[in-house]
Amino acid sequence: MDTEASQDAVLWDGSNVIPYTHFSLSLSKSRRLARWVAWNIDGASTKRLSRSGIDFAKGPRLPEGFQSGNELYQGNRLDRGHIARRADLVWGEVTDAQQANEDSFFYTNIAPQMDDFNQSSQEGIWGQLENELYEQVDVEELKVSVFGGPVFQHGDQVYRGVGLPSEYWKLIAFKEGGVLKARAFLLTQDLDQLRAALAFDEFRVYQVSVGELERHTRLAFAETLHLTDNRVVVRAEEMVPLNSTVDITW
Repeated sequence: MDTEASQDAVLWDGSNVIPYTHFSLSLSKSRRLARWVAWNIDGASTKRLSRSGIDFAKGPRLPEGFQSGNELYQGNRLDRGHIARRADLVWGEVTDAQQANEDSFFYTNIAPQMDDFNQSSQEGIWGQLENELYEQVDVEELKVSVFGGPVFQHGDQVYRGVGLPSEYWKLIAFKEGGVLKARAFLLTQDLDQLRAALAFDEFRVYQVSVGELERHTRLAFAETLHLTDNRVVVRAEEMVPLNSTVDITW
């Protein structure tokens, strides 16, 4: 993170990295949303657990004033969107998987998305990136590391005191045949205008280079991830959206 982002991070036990079961995150004071979330997936020990009885909640370890809770989502078209997918986190020993299941519903892991995102033609791409990876790639030991979050921009329109992100990002790292690979993606909500109806344009998903992702997010990723990314760098205006998961280069 740059200096501004570091100074904006909520501290927990003196650190700007807040740990949960199978994921960690950095929470923005000014935006009251996670700037980034990092999580690991162990596909070999995934558990099937229900979300029944688990409610969204603010994290008790952190000041409520730095978290966006139910007050943001009531009476409108905003959905509570998991940044780290619940299905990605429920692995390992049953007790750990159950705790991760519950931890995934803390509002620190939630970001506002329009309700029609789930009906968008792009939801099948964004929501299934990790699943598609396992379908298309012989992932070594079935272990994957994922980073993701919203893109904070100064022009984000404010609703109920919270700037609504118009873009989200995800970076997936894995090994195939002993070779480390990194694949980066950007989803744009293309926020048009904010009126009573909360109107948004259609969603688009792009596969981008790690460097391009850094420019969008103002985050710094390990040089190793840059070296494993074979995407050809193109200008932003030349990027072509993915029409389906078939278009993804793994």
